[in-house]
Amino acid sequence: MADHGTTSATPTATPMSGADILVQALIRHGVDTVFAYPGGASMPIHQALTRVQGKLRTILPRHEQGGGFMAHGYCRTTGKASVCVSTSGPGATNFVTCIADAKMDSIPAIFITGQVSTNVLGNDAFQETPMVEICRGITKHHYLLTRTEDITRVMKEAFHIATTGRPGPVLIDVCKDVQTKSVVPDWDVAMDLPGYRPVRKAPRAELEPVIAAIRASKKPFIYAGGGVTHSDAAAELKEFAELVGAPVGLTVHGLGNFPADHYLCLQMLGMHGTVYSNYAINDADLLLAFGVRFDDRVTGKLAEFAKHGKIVHVDIDKSEIHKNKFAHVPVHSDLKHALHGLNALLKEEKNADLTAGGRYTDWWRQVDAWRDAEPLKFAEPDNFIIPQYAIKRLWEILRDRNQLDDTIITTGVGQHQMWAAQFFHFNKPRKWITSGGLGTMGFGLPSALGAKVAFPNNLVIDIDGDGSFLMNVQELATAYAEKIPAKVLLLNNQHLGMVMQWEDRFFGSNRGHTYLGAGEDHAPYPDFCKIAEGFGVTAKSVIDKADLDAALIEMIEAPGPFLLNVHVPHQEHVLPMIPAGSTVKDIIKE
Repeated sequence: MADHGTTSATPTATPMSGADILVQALIRHGVDTVFAYPGGASMPIHQALTRVQGKLRTILPRHEQGGGFMAHGYCRTTGKASVCVSTSGPGATNFVTCIADAKMDSIPAIFITGQVSTNVLGNDAFQETPMVEICRGITKHHYLLTRTEDITRVMKEAFHIATTGRPGPVLIDVCKDVQTKSVVPDWDVAMDLPGYRPVRKAPRAELEPVIAAIRASKKPFIYAGGGVTHSDAAAELKEFAELVGAPVGLTVHGLGNFPADHYLCLQMLGMHGTVYSNYAINDADLLLAFGVRFDDRVTGKLAEFAKHGKIVHVDIDKSEIHKNKFAHVPVHSDLKHALHGLNALLKEEKNADLTAGGRYTDWWRQVDAWRDAEPLKFAEPDNFIIPQYAIKRLWEILRDRNQLDDTIITTGVGQHQMWAAQFFHFNKPRKWITSGGLGTMGFGLPSALGAKVAFPNNLVIDIDGDGSFLMNVQELATAYAEKIPAKVLLLNNQHLGMVMQWEDRFFGSNRGHTYLGAGEDHAPYPDFCKIAEGFGVTAKSVIDKADLDAALIEMIEAPGPFLLNVHVPHQEHVLPMIPAGSTVKDIIKE
């Protein structure tokens, strides 16, 4: 997480412009990269950024949304607060989707927007938009800066709020005259957050009922989500699961927080999760919910979800407990602390019987029967490439090259995203970066660039679909100009695949504008290789299955950014599938 205090930089009694104070505040909070697109209301900030070259890298995206999602990629892989900057008006409103995405997925990003000068606020001046009002419901907190003297306090508070408790985005809207006015900065100013108490560590007395529930259970199940990532609790989760001996199912944001190759791991659960994880959570007599929010893509019909057992819910955000599903044992706590405490209790002599093994033999016999009977599978054609196969081969090649642990995967949103979640297996946290709660198409490429900036020595691959990729395709220019060698595995089926799948399943295959090609001949459109090459990015197309492995290796080994355009059929569906609002009894397997 970012440093919430000040650095050892020497305090100055010399007046500084508001823009310089803001930029210095970023440096003092450990920021090393800013994703920023300039405009009239943010020019002073950009001028200040030019004065700190060597201390703070400024990356110029080709669209403000691209910059916002680059900040996501940086933040989601590092756990540090990331920063992006735009001008007022349309520049600021282009951040709205990024902010909403960050709120839904609990991402501690700082969004700094320029604003018109204070003397014309509210007058509908050129490029004025009321960003605080627009974003009130999609930020963790927000500021309209109208006094230069407040910059140091606001910046300190913004980083503290974004990164503590349940993380989330903070908007700082900075009037232009606030950026240009000079004052002597007070770097030691205190934060003014009297009602904000983000950290709670559950005492032993609140954890003991969890141990009692485990003792009474014959069929426990661990349901782990993105809160494990935000609390940096993957190691504690693994220890807990191994001590108890319970199966573990992961949400889409939980992937990587428990090793996919571990015997206890039942992979992803929910709408497109494994059959066996959904059967197990449905049949469990104890649901241990860690860092989750019981969202609809996991629960389906709430009244029927996990109704056979007791629910333990541990979360840092008290408002999530009982919100969607009643918790019989609620624990409001930092998850890392709670798991650490639970592990300590389990290792006490009086609880030795809970960790002796063999307690859940019958339960595991049933779980393994489901796992053997209902594995993730797909029909594999002889001559052409289907998306599931392409993703599985990418994973297998990286595994065989011993590159898996250092590879970061980002995605767009759609079928390719779910196939990646199913067939690319993660053993470490923060290696899987995707838009979950908001489900934002166009997320994959810019987030890959942000991740690659954060980890320049890691292989970063955006697994994308043609619909999602086109929404921020302009960031290929950023990849080339900023020398960011992220890769794109483009699964090109010429359709909005997930919507098309729903058309096939529920609307008699009637196409409601989900075909992305042009013309009746259904020739591939557009030419993604020409587009990439126009941006200076190396690209290759592959159609035949026999050519796929060599093309994947070429992409992996390419020294610069690379686009691999893989032509795949549009008829494939993401299965299994539990229709929205349905139950595990309604699961579609073929």
